[in-house]
Amino acid sequence: MSYQIPRGCQDIFGDRSYQWQALENILRHICELYNYDEIRTPIFEHTNVFKRENDSSDMVNKEMYTFTLPNSKTSLTIRPEGTAGVVRSFVENKMYANPDLPVKMYYMGPMARHERPQKGRLRIFNQFGVEALGEKSPYVDVETIALAYTILSTVGLKDIKVCINTLGDDASRAAYRSALKAYFKPHYDELCSDCKRRYEQNPLRILDCKVDHDQPFMQQAPSMKDYLNKESKAYFQTVLDLLDTLEIPYEIDDKLVRGLDYYTHTVFEIVSMNKEMGAQSTVLAGGRYDGLISYFGGPKEMSGIGWALGEERLLIALEAENGPLAQKPGLDAYVMCLDESARTYAFEILTQLRAYGYRCEMDMQGRSFKSQFKAVDRMKAKTAILIGETEKAANQVAVKNLETRKQESIDREDLINYLDSLMED
Repeated sequence: MSYQIPRGCQDIFGDRSYQWQALENILRHICELYNYDEIRTPIFEHTNVFKRENDSSDMVNKEMYTFTLPNSKTSLTIRPEGTAGVVRSFVENKMYANPDLPVKMYYMGPMARHERPQKGRLRIFNQFGVEALGEKSPYVDVETIALAYTILSTVGLKDIKVCINTLGDDASRAAYRSALKAYFKPHYDELCSDCKRRYEQNPLRILDCKVDHDQPFMQQAPSMKDYLNKESKAYFQTVLDLLDTLEIPYEIDDKLVRGLDYYTHTVFEIVSMNKEMGAQSTVLAGGRYDGLISYFGGPKEMSGIGWALGEERLLIALEAENGPLAQKPGLDAYVMCLDESARTYAFEILTQLRAYGYRCEMDMQGRSFKSQFKAVDRMKAKTAILIGETEKAANQVAVKNLETRKQESIDREDLINYLDSLMED
């Protein structure tokens, strides 16, 4: 019997794991600069956290992994996205009482969606996201976009653009929904099955359909900008003015509505223009949501905004432009045991080096001198520390600088100082 990883999943190990660590270290660092704190929510939640009434999104209707506890009617769902769990926690823990709003948090971790696996799109994927909760302001909107743009620029992604749109307030969206239903009614029979469902639940989502996207009637669909009221227009214009002030390039996309139903006002995506990305060019996406906090029982007047990126897709975009973000570092030292009688002494030296912060390794199998030197090369060690019966008897080690090929005998008590000076050169 063979055991293989489930379809749409991956193992992350070896050199690849260092790319992930490098990316996540950058993400954490920049979020700290923007005063975002980390939040960790459960890997699964009660299903109604994600499946809200009359939700038209594919994620809710097709892609969630939902299960019922044994001998129970409790329905739980493995999280397909991060926002809902963060907002649930914000309300449950009464973070809305914080005198310094918005409460700004970031999260990272695995999510699960049952969809067709393809490049940059997995069933178990890792998502990083941010949420700014409790205050509605175009300045907060632009700060979150600036945070996203800073992150992507810092990791080295250059060939990108910000696509932005507004969905307006409740009144504007209601007028727009009525206009869309009137427009699509004569074309109802031409819509795909999903869009027929969306027609009743949320006709804005028809604009985001990948199946009907190329239908001729889609090109003439009404535009949201024609149904914005005065307040919504002013809000969006302030967002655009602030982006101009920060010199963040953007493109207004009238068809951008995002894939989840809870968005209001500002919605945006950052896409990679690199041809290697193919159809999966969206690196990061998000927007504002006015009703989600109140859905979970929080104050009705409170709003939030956030975005998320798939770490797998971002790493693919980075490799397409610049190559790997990071590689496994070489060793500071490889301890070579030349005589079996000196193995315990060599092991003591190895442990001492690690205690002082040196990245090092030694052969544990009693391999030949030649085999050990091959390991030194494979692990890209800066120094080789040779230990045999002679070194043990003299309480010394032989240190070989593998760059200069110079070798010196060093008393054991002087080894750390010697390596410190060697690494500084």
